[in-house]
Amino acid sequence: MVMRKIFLGRTLFILAFAGIANLTASCSSISDISPSGLSRSSPLPSAHTAARPEIAKRFYTLGVGDKLKITVFGEDNLSGEFDVGARGMVSLPLVGDIPAKGLSLPQFRARMAKQLSSGYLKDPRITVEVLNYRGFFVHGEVRSGGEFKYKTGLKIRDAIAMAGGFSYRANEGYFYLMREGFSKPSKISFPNNMPVLPGDNIRIPERFF
Repeated sequence: MVMRKIFLGRTLFILAFAGIANLTASCSSISDISPSGLSRSSPLPSAHTAARPEIAKRFYTLGVGDKLKITVFGEDNLSGEFDVGARGMVSLPLVGDIPAKGLSLPQFRARMAKQLSSGYLKDPRITVEVLNYRGFFVHGEVRSGGEFKYKTGLKIRDAIAMAGGFSYRANEGYFYLMREGFSKPSKISFPNNMPVLPGDNIRIPERFF
């Protein structure tokens, strides 16, 4: 009788321990979402992204050197091709300067509509297209650095190829990217399939061995 009780006690202990282990395993499989939207089990951004993974997001904003085609329906004198000037403005006849630098196309269109509505047109209908994008820059340890014409769909590897490829002294492990809207360049690892944006400044560093 005593042995039976001991055996029964051991069995209950084993079953209880197994239940706790299963509960722990099931809890560990639940995605624990942090405030940033990343699971704690998800890999963190590489240290070479300078703790700013948002640098990789493709978000185009207007800048100096962009050429726009603006159409105001029914208003030929307000329609045409216009440049974003050195001060980041688009100068329109009758209306004057409209801030453009740092704005997306919808934001610029909304600002223009607001300005036209203030004493010019009751309900302006406007379309804005980018005819020519401003260039981007590649320098440092490449064969032919400088400013290059932007084309839709360019990747970082394409930009380096346009600059003649790496020099023999290039550090091919990472590069520095200065993107408009950020105050400091980001250090980003190769290989990288990041898209190039107009105005990007890409620098390939020198290796030290």
